Amino acid sequence: MECYHCGAKLGREDFCPECGENVKVYKRIIVASNICYNEGLAKAGVRDLSGAAESLRASLKFNKFHTDARNLLGLVCFEMGEVVEALTEWVISKNYQPKGNRASYYLDQVQNNRASLESINQTIKKYNQALLYCRQDSKDLAIIQLKKVVSLNPRLVRGHQLLALLYMQEGKYDLAKKSLQNAGKIDSNNTTTLRYLKEVNSRLRGSNPPKAKKEDRISYQSGNETIIQPKYIKETSSSMGTIVNMVIGIAIGVAITWFLIVPGVKRQVQNEAKTEVLEANNAISSKNQNISSLEQQVEELTNQVSAAKEDEESAKSRISSYEQLLQAYAAYVGGETEKAGTALGNVHEEYLNGDSKSLYDSLNAQINAEYLSSLYQEGYAAYNAQNFEEAIAKLEKVVEADETAENGYAIYYLAQAYRKNNDLETAKIYYQKIVELYPGTERAANAQSYLAIEE
Repeated sequence: MECYHCGAKLGREDFCPECGENVKVYKRIIVASNICYNEGLAKAGVRDLSGAAESLRASLKFNKFHTDARNLLGLVCFEMGEVVEALTEWVISKNYQPKGNRASYYLDQVQNNRASLESINQTIKKYNQALLYCRQDSKDLAIIQLKKVVSLNPRLVRGHQLLALLYMQEGKYDLAKKSLQNAGKIDSNNTTTLRYLKEVNSRLRGSNPPKAKKEDRISYQSGNETIIQPKYIKETSSSMGTIVNMVIGIAIGVAITWFLIVPGVKRQVQNEAKTEVLEANNAISSKNQNISSLEQQVEELTNQVSAAKEDEESAKSRISSYEQLLQAYAAYVGGETEKAGTALGNVHEEYLNGDSKSLYDSLNAQINAEYLSSLYQEGYAAYNAQNFEEAIAKLEKVVEADETAENGYAIYYLAQAYRKNNDLETAKIYYQKIVELYPGTERAANAQSYLAIEE
């Protein structure tokens, strides 16, 4: 353990042996952070991922520089399907410890796998679309989207839970139980999963009542005896009576068929024909509607593909901006101002937010003045060495950032470098700016003379 004030190695005493700072409370905080980290590590080992994430976040509350806890939290989030949150933790960890950090390996594994990045983008987009369908009460469409989500990212616990919740609302408790069991395989002690599973099991037990027994025999009392006889008793009769009954039955059947059944059959056939015609008309109308709906879906899918491509490019630019910001910070801490300024110039500010935006603003304010001054000195030295192309490259960056840099000498020597490099048209543009920005100075007079000569 090192002293937070001077960085010296601490012993068992409550005071730093080098600077004398009181580190009693600091040592307790570090111990509490390590205890929470060990709890998170133990829970992750038994796949209690939600419990592990809670313990690791508590560890980071005590010590935000605990990179092992932050890296493990990223792994836990990645295992639960929360890829964006995992990347965030690894980027922050790499910012705190640029060298010898395992987070660099994790980030490289994700960024170098284009198929994985595409799958992540599709998962996020489809999950958000499913949430939108839920808010619009379109449960069928939401279920379809969530099935695609869990097929793209089977580890997304929230996807399995939301799919189970929709199945429960639809009364499909068997499918809901299956989704919750899949979520339990990923995170064994997730309280939301366990609560949903308890409700599903309760509904399944309530929907399967015991079946009543069928009685196959009839019993009755005769004196002191109980007589049991079959429910159905076959009666016997004489052969002559049987023949007479058969003849009478056939005659009655023929009469009923002729007078009652035949007209009814005719009406039924006519009604069935009318029904089939009506169903055919409805089917044609339904197919026309389906064709129109499918055309709309094709158009929507085309728009989604275009939006996905744009999202992919945006994600690449965002990741590149974070990488350049980290490189700028590392270079500035190492005293390499020019390298830091170059990296900072490659950062797209619109992709930053929160802590990263604050870091960018702070670095930009500190580096800009030093970087421009260093760049001017290099450009001026190249100009004196008659290396005009290098002088133009250096001084042009200075002038693009600030036309008034070095009290106008940057733009003046840039114009001179262009003129001596035989680019008279460009030189005239900068001579004109010198005349406008610094009237009455020797530089303006020289610039005016060069303009007059060229005219």
